[in-house]
Parts: sequence; structure tokens; C-alpha cells
Amino acid sequence: MSSNSSNFLVLLKTFTESLERAFAATDIEVLKADYDAARASDNDKKTALHQAFRDMLLTKTEDIPAIERFISFAVNSCRKDMTVATMPVVLLGDIFDAVTLDRAEQIFTYVENNVAIWKEECFFTACKHNLLRMCNDLLRRLSRSQNTVFCGRILLFLAKFFPFSERSGLNIISEFNLENITEYGMDGNEMAVDQLSGGADPEVDGEPAEENKLKIDYNLYCKFWALQDFFRNPNQCYNKVQWKTFETHAKSVLSAFSSFKLEEHRASSTSSGPATKPSDIGGSATAAAAAAAANNCPMEEDQIRESGHFFAKFLTNPKLLSLQLSDSNFRRSVLVQFLILFQYLNSTVKFKAETHVLTQAQSDWLKETETQVYQLIEESPPNGKKFANTARHMLLREELWNSWKNEGCKEFKRPEAALEDTGSSTTAVVGGAAAGGAATSTGSGRPPAKRPRKPLGDLIRDATKQGKFYMGNSEITRLWNLCPDNLQACKGTDRNFLPSLETYLENPKEKQDPSFEWRALRLLARQSPHFFTLFNSPSYKVADYLESVRKKIQKDKLDIKLEHAIQEETAPTNAEQPEAEGEGLVGEEEHEQMDTELLKTEQLTPEDKNTHKTLAVTKAQLSELAPSIGRDWKKLATKLGYSADEIQYFESEHATVADQCCHLLTLWFDDDMDASLDNLAYILEGLDMIPAADAVKQMIALLTDKVEEVSE
Repeated sequence: MSSNSSNFLVLLKTFTESLERAFAATDIEVLKADYDAARASDNDKKTALHQAFRDMLLTKTEDIPAIERFISFAVNSCRKDMTVATMPVVLLGDIFDAVTLDRAEQIFTYVENNVAIWKEECFFTACKHNLLRMCNDLLRRLSRSQNTVFCGRILLFLAKFFPFSERSGLNIISEFNLENITEYGMDGNEMAVDQLSGGADPEVDGEPAEENKLKIDYNLYCKFWALQDFFRNPNQCYNKVQWKTFETHAKSVLSAFSSFKLEEHRASSTSSGPATKPSDIGGSATAAAAAAAANNCPMEEDQIRESGHFFAKFLTNPKLLSLQLSDSNFRRSVLVQFLILFQYLNSTVKFKAETHVLTQAQSDWLKETETQVYQLIEESPPNGKKFANTARHMLLREELWNSWKNEGCKEFKRPEAALEDTGSSTTAVVGGAAAGGAATSTGSGRPPAKRPRKPLGDLIRDATKQGKFYMGNSEITRLWNLCPDNLQACKGTDRNFLPSLETYLENPKEKQDPSFEWRALRLLARQSPHFFTLFNSPSYKVADYLESVRKKIQKDKLDIKLEHAIQEETAPTNAEQPEAEGEGLVGEEEHEQMDTELLKTEQLTPEDKNTHKTLAVTKAQLSELAPSIGRDWKKLATKLGYSADEIQYFESEHATVADQCCHLLTLWFDDDMDASLDNLAYILEGLDMIPAADAVKQMIALLTDKVEEVSE
């Protein structure tokens, strides 16, 4: 171990002196000669030279041109195979860690200008992870608000360096930056009601033109900034309640934009504060733009481009909203956000949930509103129509990127060069066909061109628009689309191969077969509670037991028919309707109804009668219970596990408290397997809702008495 360390120190000293001489003379051959003359393994020599480079670089932190020349010298040494390919990037990481952010920004210019070097084959594979780590370390040191330009330069460099299909630079599953939260004032007292004139003179014949003024109150302020939450998370618009909120806010904001229009020319005497001082709001115009407006002269495109300052975040102070509405670029930013959101809601995105689908009414509203937004952009100076056309073009390009992403972000490849003899072979084929009429494309020595297949992403997209599935195979696709809902297909009557219990027991052919008895008991356990009755005699044969069950089922059905006949005779009015309904119950429907009645009339224990699922209440009975619960139904809904969105949905669907409570109870009894009157009474007692619990208990007692009367 000591000999290895001493050998390393000797090599380090030798290479340090040689590196200083070679760098001073700008001659890589001097270093190469000393490197080849050293007696050690290549690994030891590379390690020592690597350390010599790092030590020497830290002595040049003040001289930026010298640092750039030193990195270039290190690149040449890598090409001479004297050090590892990652060494230039390691040196850049060391110098970025050792200098201030101002110097780091100057040194980063060297990294940007030499992106072609880092993309060379000998550097790219070895350095790409080191370069990504170096850039991420820089981004962590920078402030997104104070060093916005430097952050953008780093991100643009990474976009140039990595190919489009690089997975580390792609948002594969289409996630949104939910951390981008826009905070705004929630106290309405600090905002006074402002008025903006819609481009007209403030006075006409000594009278103020109130009809041309836009009132900016706290309500408009809240609606305006609340839209940012939908822009950062568009999936909220697929929620029914959230969509109504978004639609209301969007209409108010766009109506405000339409009421207050900006003009291309403004005289200095009539220029308001927002037009002459837009820089106070974090907007995009400067003193040059304000001066041009004051002098009543339009700005040239070069002046607009030079005077533009763009901000990723705008200030949300309530007092600044009137100024912001007067800023053309601020208005354009908001309108373009609307267009981006509309495009996402209408696009087919691979990772959207199945429930994220717009209704026809929502799609029509988006189409109308999009037309209004483009009209407002065209009316916003300067060069409104040109800006609107540019926005259309960019969104059209965005659709192409979306299609590329839906197809799995395939790597871009240059098209293969056409064959040199393509023209001559084509000419020969055409000439032969004209002369003899027998020449074909196969006679040229090439196989016939295959018909291009449609991309898989397009096939899936087209099938999704039609509400179908594409499985890759025609037969599997046909079978899968017979019923898109798998659970519903499993519940289909054509998949129920079990015979009815009564039909199976009436078959006299196989009654002596033990397998017949076993199957009969299985059917009995599934379709009738008679299976759970006890044998009175230990010597009771299974065949005799099944025969007694069959007779009892027939007797119960006769009793049920007799009861229905009595009810039809005692019906006070409309006797024809029950008769029609009775005639319709034939075949399988009659069996199903009788089996259901059998379940209700079985002799159960008192405990089973209270908790059995067959004691389900009707909607009319739930309507009787709803008034006893009253306004406390929200507390009950929270206890039953319903979320705030679902509770809000109940309120929006029904006007009265009784209907809201009835809807809640109906859904609970339909969806929850543990839903019963006993559980409801227990929950109400736990919530100290004693009157409602007593009402439920009374209903349980009434239902129990009815069941006992029917069974007797």
C-alpha cells in the first residue's frame, strides 16, 4: 500500500510540472511525451494526471479566459487518450462549485458554445449524466425569480444537448406542476372599486361617460386569479361542480376584457396611469413603450422586441388589477392560457383517465369561447392579428407533439437516402410497359412496395373516439368489443348456465345418483334458505330431504299466488293495471319473483330479521325517514364515508334538504353491502341524532311485524 501511494505522488508531481509547461506553451505534445515516458500502468497514469488537472484548475478561479483555455486543453488530452472522457465535465463541475453565480454565468457561455464537443461520440455517452448532474446542481443554487435568464439558458442547453427521445427530459405520464400555486389577497377591504374607461373620452359635453367604464371590484379580482388554479390543473374541469365554477369565472373575465378594449394610439393628455406606467405591475412594457404611447406614435416591431420584458409570475396585489388590465402583454398571457387549456380539454391524451371526457354542451361552449378569445387577441395592440396567427400556428404544432407523445416518444431518425438508380429503373419499367404491355414492377428486380401500415397510436386513437377498444388482432378486437364493460358482460343472462332449483328437483331420471344429490344441495344453498334448516331425524335420507324441500317450495309458491290474488281483489282503483302486470309474470320472471318472496318469508331468528339484507327499505320509506334527519344529513354523509365533492353534488342536484337526504340514503343502501336499518340506527345514535334513530327503530319494528305475518 505504501509503495502504491508513493508511486502515485511521484506521478502526480511529474505530471503537475509537465502540465504547467505544456499549458504555458499551449502544446499538448509536451504533456504527451512525459505521459508516455512515465513507467506505470495506464490506470495509474490516468488517475494521477486527472488529479493534476483538478489541482491546477483551482488556482485559476479568477481568470475566466484562462479557465476556458484550460478546459479546452483537457478536452485535447482526452482525445489523446491520456485521461478519462468525463474529466472536462468534472473540471467544469469543480469550477462552478468554487466561483460565484456571476462568474458561473460567464463560464457557462463556454459550455453553451461547445455543445458540439459534448455531443461527440467519445464524450456523449460518458459525459451525459455528469453534465445533467452539473446543470441540476446549478439550478438548485439559482433563484427562479432573480436568475430567470440563467435558468432558461441552462434548460435550453440541456434541450440542445439531449435528443428529443431522452427519457429524463420527457414528461412521460403527462403530469402537471401542481406546486405552481398562485396566491392572491383574500381580504376584500384592501381593494377599492376602480373604474376603467373603455377607450372613450372620460367626459363628453361635461358629463362622465359611465356606460363606457368597467368597474373592477373584489368579486372580479377573485374570479380572475382563481382561474390560475384551473390553468395549472386542467383535469379539474372534468368535475361537474368545478366545471360550472370555471365556466362562470371565464365568462366574467372575458366579459371584462370585452368591455375594456385597448387602443393602438393614445394621446398623452388622456393616457391613464396603467398605459404610461405598466412596468410597475411586473408587465412587459418599459419606459420606451410608455413614451411612444405618450407621443401618439406607434412603435416599430424592433422597438417592441427590444423593450419587451417577460415575467413567469405576475403580481397579485388587488390594487394592481386595474393597471394589469391595461397592459397588452398581460392580457395576451391570460388569453393564451385559455387557448392552451381549451386545446388540452379537447385533445386525446394517452394518460387521461377514462372519465375525463367532455359532454357535447361543454364542447360547444369551448368552441364558442375559443372564437371569442381569438377575437380579443386580434383586438389587443400591437399587431393583434399577427399575434393571433402565431398562436394558432404554435397550437397546431403542439398537436403534432401530442401525437408523437401518444405514440411513445419514438426516436427521431433521418430518412434514408434514395437509391441512385431509382430514376433509371423507374424509366425502364415505364418504357417496357408502354412497348409490350407486360412489364411490371417485379420485373425490375425489386419486390413490390408494401402498403404502409397505419401507426398503432392512430388506430388506438380512432378506436377510442368511437368508444371501442383496439387489441391488435382483428378477432380479439371483435370479441372484446362485444361488450366493453367486462363486469356487465359477466352478469349477462347468457352466461348463467345454472338451472332453477325447482326444475332440477323435478327431474326423476338421476335422483338415485349421488352426484345428483350433491348438485341439488349446491343449488339449494345458492337459491333457497331451506338448505340452512336442521334435520329433525338423524336417519333422514338426502333424497327424502330433497323431496320434502321440493314440496315445501311448491306450497310456498301457492301461498304467494293466493296472497297476490287477495291483494288484487282488494285494490281500490285501477284494477286493470295489476291484472296486466300479473299476466306478464310468466316463465323465468315469475320464478325470480317467487324465489325473492321465498327469501322474505323464511322463518329466520329475531336477530336475523333485523340484520338480514332482504329487509331493504323502499324509496318511499326513505322519503319518510329523511325529514327526521333534516339538516344534519351532511354529518351523516361524512360518517358514511362520502367526500366533500360528493356532498356538494347532492346539494347541487336537489333543492330541498329532504330530497338531498333521501338521495344520500338511497345511494348508501344501493352501494354499501353493510347497509341496513340496524346499522343506520346505530350510526345515528353515535352521532347523537336520537329522534332520527328512534324513527328508524320504529320502521324496523313495522317491517319485522309484516314479515312475521307473511310467514304465518
